Amino acid sequence: MTTTDSPGTPAPPQDGADVIRLLLADDHPVVRAGLRAVLETEPDFEVVADVATAEQAVELAAGRDLDVVLMDLQFGGRMLGSQATAAITARPDAPRVLVLTTYDTDADILAAIEAGATGYLLKDAPPEELAAAVRTAAAGKSALAPTIALRLMDRMRTPATALSRRETEVLQLVADGLSNAAISKRLFLSQATVKSHLVHIYAKLGVDSRTSAVAAATAQGLIRR
Repeated sequence: MTTTDSPGTPAPPQDGADVIRLLLADDHPVVRAGLRAVLETEPDFEVVADVATAEQAVELAAGRDLDVVLMDLQFGGRMLGSQATAAITARPDAPRVLVLTTYDTDADILAAIEAGATGYLLKDAPPEELAAAVRTAAAGKSALAPTIALRLMDRMRTPATALSRRETEVLQLVADGLSNAAISKRLFLSQATVKSHLVHIYAKLGVDSRTSAVAAATAQGLIRR
């Protein structure tokens, strides 16, 4: 496993504040370097390490004294960021996980929150918003980007038409080109259950085909294409 430990000694925290120890998990070296550069300007932050895979994030989070893991959702390896989040947060006294991604679909948001993420932020967030979200997450409080909070509020306002977590998962796999049989194997569901989910999806979206469902869900920001 390759990690990059923070060079030098960070500036001491102001006003006697506790240092927040961070792990960065993103498969793009430039993104990790940029995040490190931004976060290390904060006197109460210490970037302990950065890793390129979700598997490395899980391993390091179990062996280091950390407060917050900044987690991307998509990695080049087999494990997704949501899966890594679930593995990390399942441990006793686990660090908080703050998802930092470019994706703002319902499918991604619900997967991360269900996995145990304390916060969800988009990568275009300004540095001050990122720093505030890290401190909020470290305190054990929810840290959601305004657009993410709005999407969740919209779901709460219209529960009858909102796709469930499983329905968005099924529809995302449909969009990825998987057949009902392949979805059944991927999600360990019967094909009858997959078909039932699709019937409910069609009804909620007001469509009558897989193609129309994918188009409508993509337009509404429910899934990625």
